This record gives sequence, structure tokens and C-alpha cells, in this order.
Amino acid sequence: MAKAVKRAYVCNDCGADYPRWQGQCSSCHAWNTITEVRLASTSSRNDRLTGYAGSGAGQAKIQKLSEISLEALPRFSTGFSEFDRVLGGGVVPGSAILIGGNPGAGKSTLLLQTMSKLSSQMNTLYVTGEESLQQVAMRAHRLGLPADNINMLSETSIEQICLLADQSQPKLMVIDSIQVMHLTDIQSSPGSVAQVRETAAYLTRFAKTKGIAIIMVGHVTKDGSLAGPKVLEHCIDCSILLDGDADSRFRTLRSHKNRFGAVNELGVFAMTEQGLKEVSNPSAIFLSRGDEMLPGSSVMVLWEGTRPLLVEIQALVDHSMYGNPRRVTVGLDQNRLALLLAVLHRHGGLQMADQDIFVNVVGGVKVTETSADLALISALVSSFRNRPLPQDIVIFGEIGLGGEIRPVPSGQERISEAAKHGFKKAIVPIANMPKKKPENMQIFGVKKISEVLDILSNF
Repeated sequence: MAKAVKRAYVCNDCGADYPRWQGQCSSCHAWNTITEVRLASTSSRNDRLTGYAGSGAGQAKIQKLSEISLEALPRFSTGFSEFDRVLGGGVVPGSAILIGGNPGAGKSTLLLQTMSKLSSQMNTLYVTGEESLQQVAMRAHRLGLPADNINMLSETSIEQICLLADQSQPKLMVIDSIQVMHLTDIQSSPGSVAQVRETAAYLTRFAKTKGIAIIMVGHVTKDGSLAGPKVLEHCIDCSILLDGDADSRFRTLRSHKNRFGAVNELGVFAMTEQGLKEVSNPSAIFLSRGDEMLPGSSVMVLWEGTRPLLVEIQALVDHSMYGNPRRVTVGLDQNRLALLLAVLHRHGGLQMADQDIFVNVVGGVKVTETSADLALISALVSSFRNRPLPQDIVIFGEIGLGGEIRPVPSGQERISEAAKHGFKKAIVPIANMPKKKPENMQIFGVKKISEVLDILSNF
């Protein structure tokens, strides 16, 4: 008698599974996203997971935590210092890395350049499922990359890929992309929740068992998040997003999860005819201002991962011609702007309720930390009063609802970075006043927003 085929019903949006079909997903509340998935039997799944492990699968043993070696992880460089920074210092053997981004952001270009740099030093394997080998060769030729030592494979079957990788033993393998890969035992189309979940788990286990670092390319949804079930981000070691506007030649590489380094680490690249070029000093790019002093512009110091980054915030305050004034922000949280305007009115005595306010972070940088509060308020006051701020002043600090100025982390490092770029003045929270001031730099420590307004009125 034939064995009954096991089935499950999985939501294509969030990955939640149900014993029977229903119209609406109870987890994400989406309609008509639940599809039927045939599950592999337990024996076949175990065969898949242990088929490449060999005799080492039965050699696991219990160890004391004190017996585990604390030696440094043997990383190797990607050839890009900005890429290494985002990864936490380089690629860890046996790690599973997921890199996502919008179409045309440069994911395949960056990985092809990385493989070209590493192929002369170690054995690598580039697996393409979306493009043909001829298309990849054309891109390498257009970028002028040496392609003599790059091993290529055009395949979408995960079992076949791991079999060939087990024979060639590469130190680094690229899977482009995880959404087109499939397992034979999963009876659903490539890109479905079940296929993405099982293929990612299969590759992650293969990487851990064989000590091969695997970089998987992932698609993103329309809101910019990684496509596929959330378990995809849980099973991998490092999740990276390559972001960039279509009208900008700059690309930012940011880590959202990293088991071997800092989270929210930022790497900056520039897209050129020869591919992606790393930008070693991104602050100089984001601060490319003219010689003329204009109102509504201020400079702040962000803290991205393990390094400071100077960016410019621009604000435009204009009398509204309509009954409902507009509040538009690009690169900042609009709710944060509304909060700061209320604090500025209550504790600073400035009324902007009848003004249209437009705020922009120059360079396409997205600011999420609260250290931008003081710089944003300064830019708003400068535009409202039509009085430009000095070009050699840097401002950072968090503003509380009581009008108090709160300290931010790494204040000393932020001030030192501003001094390196030639800034002579700084407005910082009183708690972030450095014990040793940089030479030829005047620092104002403030406690309340009223003190900030007094300092700005003297410029």
C-alpha cells in the first residue's frame, strides 16, 4: 500500500503553516496567500541533511563551555575593505551570508568582483541560476575582470550543486540567487516559502559541515525587506542589504544581522563603468557643500556600526498657502519631526504650525538614531530665521520631551571625527563634553533647548 503524501498549507507572505486551507492568514492577515505544499518524508529529509556529512555526522559529542577554544576566527578578506568592515573583518569559513537589494543595485556585480579578486588566491565557485554563463562572462568582460581562475556553474538543483561543491571543495561559494534554487523532494515551485526555507537550511548545514563560506543572493519585496519567510534570516549568520537610489551612483552596504561582527555597520561604494569602487572616506562625499553659506543647513555626526559619519541635514521652512501645512521628510522619521516641532514650540517659544516644512538628509542617507535631533532643530531655526549657520560648526545630541539635551553614545569619537574634517565649532550635550578638547576647536555644552537657541542667535 502506497504511503500517503504529507501536505501542509503555507502562507506565501509570512511563512505560517496550517493543517488545512483557509482564506486569510491568521498571522499576517493577508488574503488568498495560503497554498498547498507537499512535504518530504522524515527519512528522505534526514537523508538529504546527512548525505553530505559522511562519517562526521555521528561524531558529535557533549563538551564543557570552558573546553571550547576561544581563538580568533580565521577570517579571509573579500578584497574590499568596505565589504570586510560590514562583515565584521572578513569572511568566516563555514558561514552563511545573505545579501539582498533592489534589482540593478549591483549585487551580482559586487560578488563577481569579489570572486575575481579571490580566485587567484583560493578555490572559489560562482553558481548562477538566473543568468546563463554567457551573460556572466559578458559582464566580466565589460568590467574588465580577469576571468581565468573563476569557476562557474549554471545549476538550480541544490542537491547537484552541493554534490559538485563537495568534489571541488571551494573555500567560498556564491549562490545567485536563493529564490530560483529548488530541492527535488519539495513539490512546490522555486521561490515559494517552502522551497526558500528548505534550500536555505540545506545550504547553511552544508556550509557548517564542510567549512565552506556561502554567500546567497536574495530578492527584496516592494517595501525593501528581504523576500521569503522570516526563518530565512534566522538560519543564516549574516544578513546584508545593498541599497541605493536609481538616480544616485552611490551604494550603501549595511548589515542587519551579523553573528561575527557589529550590526548596522555601513560600507559605501560608488557605481562606475568598471563596477563598484569602495569609498574609503564617505564623510567627504556627504559634505560636498559649496562655498556660499545658505540658511537651513547643518552638519551632524552619525554613528554607523563602528565608525562616525558626517552628514548634512537641510531644512526649508516656508509660509503655508493652505490650511493644512505640509510636513515632508526624506531620510528622517516624520513622526520624529512632529515631536521636535512640539518641543521647539513649548520649550523654545518658536511657533511653526503655519509653516510648510521640508527636511532632507543629503546623499540619500537614512538617519534612524536620535543624535540627529539637535542638528535638525538647528537647521529648522536657521531656515525659519533666514540666518545661515557657520560652515565650520557640527551639531549632535538628543532632545527630550522636557526640552532637555540628552547625551549620545561615542561622543568623544564623534568630536574627533569632526575635528579631522576641519570643523572649528561644535554644539554637543553637556554630558558629552570631552575631557581633552581637540586643538583649535570651540565646543559648546548645552543642557536645554533654550541654550541652543541662544547660541544660534549669536552666529
